[in-house]
Amino acid sequence: MNRAVYVTGTDTGAGKSLAAATLLAVLNASGLRAAGMKPVASGCEHTATGLRNADAELLIAHSAGAPAYANVNPYAFADPIAPHLAAADAGIEICLARIDAAFAALSTNVQFVVVEGVGGWMAPLGPRLMQADLVRALHLPVILVVGLRLGCLNHALLSARAIRADGAELAGWIASGVDTQMARREDNLATLRERLGAPCLGVLPYAAAPDPAVLAPQLAAARRLLRA
Repeated sequence: MNRAVYVTGTDTGAGKSLAAATLLAVLNASGLRAAGMKPVASGCEHTATGLRNADAELLIAHSAGAPAYANVNPYAFADPIAPHLAAADAGIEICLARIDAAFAALSTNVQFVVVEGVGGWMAPLGPRLMQADLVRALHLPVILVVGLRLGCLNHALLSARAIRADGAELAGWIASGVDTQMARREDNLATLRERLGAPCLGVLPYAAAPDPAVLAPQLAAARRLLRA
């Protein structure tokens, strides 16, 4: 049976894509064949082969088996706006069945799938569709990426509360360095460790041009969780 996890963030720009790609690097280095998935992406570029999203392409670059783009990112939208608005503008309704089919196709060639969400946990996917619906449909535990900056305690604790209130499992969290000038960084990390009620899987430092393969040792704790 394939295993999978859903990576969400405290908000847009928290570092989800880097964390997801680094998790892929950890899993593939440990001997598991793992692939990434970005079911819904806005802010995509027009290319000769269609709309392409940089985050989805980063996941493909660190996935085993060169998965097809259509399976990694079944819903791609050009405008860099909330996905339910981008979908409405495009005249498209985001459908769980299409995501489930892409997930199943992706899962046939790997042992683990790292699914990256869009924006923060409460970013809608449609008029009545939320990311929690996707997580429940695919039976995915959740990893929360906390962008380390002023306000992260509030964002992280509210996100954790919402994830659990939606009936999802918060399996762990990853801290992501997004503000090099953050005051009392270690004290904030200590507060998160004390109050989130889930294991910290690692701290990703800020880097101007981060390489998930190089950062993989920072998420050593994730290897034990995800291979369990």
